[in-house]
Amino acid sequence: MANLAVAAVSVVVLMACLAAPSAANFYRDTQTTFGNDRVKSKKEYLFGRFDLQLKLVPDNSAGTVTTFYVRGGHDEIDFEFLGNASGLPYTIHTNVFAQGKGNKEQQFRLWFDPTAAFHTYSIVWNPNRIIFMVDNSPMRVFNNHEAIGIPFPKNQAMRVYCSLWNADDWATQGGRVKTDWTKAPFVAFYRN
Repeated sequence: MANLAVAAVSVVVLMACLAAPSAANFYRDTQTTFGNDRVKSKKEYLFGRFDLQLKLVPDNSAGTVTTFYVRGGHDEIDFEFLGNASGLPYTIHTNVFAQGKGNKEQQFRLWFDPTAAFHTYSIVWNPNRIIFMVDNSPMRVFNNHEAIGIPFPKNQAMRVYCSLWNADDWATQGGRVKTDWTKAPFVAFYRN
């Protein structure tokens, strides 16, 4: 069942365009690796603004996670959209990893239905701070506090990634709600 689950999720990630700090072209700028459940940029970036338009999995998406993140080496900046049971608000899970250390997670509830239309999600990353934005409104700011011993990702160039995967061991209500595979395929739409 695990192999079937991975295959069912991996084939349904539909991409129109991937975020990049300049005008993006999906076919030129990305490498699709469906076997690994993701799409990634061909180039690496050290700082920038990464915008992505995303329409999340509708209806019962419990147990799934739709992602938009940048990653390089042991550094990662995450937007994770945790699937939900029908009628409940989506949760955005954000995290920052620097030098392999995470535990900088924050979660937010969306104030709109992210399955009804495309919305723009942005990661603004510079040497001083990381800003997570939804439709150009900042929702989280993570400042560089290396001076007091908190690692900050500023030395490793990163690629942009998008994925949709099964995480029913933790994603929805702490793993209490499992993926209902009779609802597959789970489809999210990305564009820029």
